[in-house]
Amino acid sequence: MSCNVQLERRLLQFSTMSSFLFAIMGIGLGLWMGSLVIVFDGAYSFISLALTVVSLLAAAYIRKPEVANSSHTVAKIEPAVIAFKGMVITGMCCISFHSAVVAIINGGREVDTGLALLFGVINVVGCTATYLVLKSKGQQARSALVEAESKQWVMDTVISGAVMCGFIIATVMTWAGYGEYAAYADPVMVVVASVYFVIVPLKMVYDAVNELRGLSRTQYDEVSELS
Repeated sequence: MSCNVQLERRLLQFSTMSSFLFAIMGIGLGLWMGSLVIVFDGAYSFISLALTVVSLLAAAYIRKPEVANSSHTVAKIEPAVIAFKGMVITGMCCISFHSAVVAIINGGREVDTGLALLFGVINVVGCTATYLVLKSKGQQARSALVEAESKQWVMDTVISGAVMCGFIIATVMTWAGYGEYAAYADPVMVVVASVYFVIVPLKMVYDAVNELRGLSRTQYDEVSELS
């Protein structure tokens, strides 16, 4: 079944706007509050924004007549873009992990948990809504790029959920008189999120590289048969 090009483009544009809004909100609020995990959440949205632009450019490129006529080229572009996205997200997780460990060694970070909790709720609702739209409409678009995009939003949704749960725990600890330990909640959440979520992009890279290898092998066999 062929890809619905117009729907694919609209969904990628929708994802771009959502990533932009969450990136601005997360990075801005995180820097203002001094929260490493909120900056991490916003940075992930910013990376998602950049990667969605890459997907849009790739989608536009493979729809060009001169490119569309080359089935091997078209087949390789989508997994190549997905592999690139996976590698970038993996790099971001590694950098965030290092920053969080340094923060833990330095005694943690105190954050206004009430405001952070409100941010977490807004983020979870927004990311979930974006994922559901991409997931449901993406099936109609029949696009591998949109499918990869929806996986990014799954990660963003769960990261936001982890942020919200972490700040709930930090709030309870503060009320219970354990405020000095609550300061570690912010960087510990980043460590947990980085370790857990690096699995998804690594799997994206692994699957995409395997697909590229399979396509290269098929192309080689076809050339051998012709010669």
